[in-house]
Amino acid sequence: MNVVLLSGGVGGARFARGVQAALAPGELTVIGNVGDDVEVLGLHVSPDLDSVLYALADLNDEERGWGRAGETWNALAAASGWGGEDWFRLGDLDLGLHLVRTQALRAGRSLSDVTAQLATVAGLATRIVPATDDRLRTQIVTPSGTFGFQEWFVGRGHRDPVDAVRFDGASEAAPASGVLEALAAADAILIAPSNPYVSIQPIAAVPALRAALEQRRVRCVAVSPLIGGRAVKGPADRMLSRMAGGTEPRHVAGCYEELIDALVIDGSDAPADAGVPTTVTATLMSDLAAARRLAEKALEAAA
Repeated sequence: MNVVLLSGGVGGARFARGVQAALAPGELTVIGNVGDDVEVLGLHVSPDLDSVLYALADLNDEERGWGRAGETWNALAAASGWGGEDWFRLGDLDLGLHLVRTQALRAGRSLSDVTAQLATVAGLATRIVPATDDRLRTQIVTPSGTFGFQEWFVGRGHRDPVDAVRFDGASEAAPASGVLEALAAADAILIAPSNPYVSIQPIAAVPALRAALEQRRVRCVAVSPLIGGRAVKGPADRMLSRMAGGTEPRHVAGCYEELIDALVIDGSDAPADAGVPTTVTATLMSDLAAARRLAEKALEAAA
């Protein structure tokens, strides 16, 4: 069985771990969001790709929800002491990965090539592929101005209400190597319980990738990121309320028009008319076992 998962954010990484556990080694390909990518202290950081990598390799910090377990912050503290930027938290273990990636990119290698190398070094059979190797950056439009995603999310604490989301570079971006092939070979396509606006829509903003999703010959099932109309973490509920008019399953499904055949929702959001068939289950991923059960339900809905 070949399964493709579209993923971004912490929720996406946790779900990816559950899907990996539910499948045989090598059956999963994760297409990751790169709209969040940012340069910090001269280093290329790919937060969503790294969250998936760390989660699948059991290296992530479960308590904090992002970054490496056992992390320390000595290098960042030293950089700050010399007047360097410290608004974006880069831990010592995390820095090692960013150094390797940045060096490879500057040598002319593609992001997808470097990401594949990192997954191999981590011992993963699962493939992790960026949506595109081209530059694509999410821009957040707010009443206070337009900000790059990380400036809005981390620097400003995602406090500004969002009027619109743009994806700079998307119209010219091509799918990364292996993306279209994975979608064509898929027996099922899943969309993680990630923020639709800033984690999944940047992936679907790549024209040829979106076309492949719209022309799919297999079922595509999304998992709602909301429980009882609220986000477990992050601003997804506030964004949906402001831009879609509410936080019911139909508002989530509306973000994926023409892209999904069914939506998995939590029992606290049922019953609901989402405009597509729904599967009702417990969607809180409190541990790996819960994430695997959720993945199995999504895979059943996609069968």
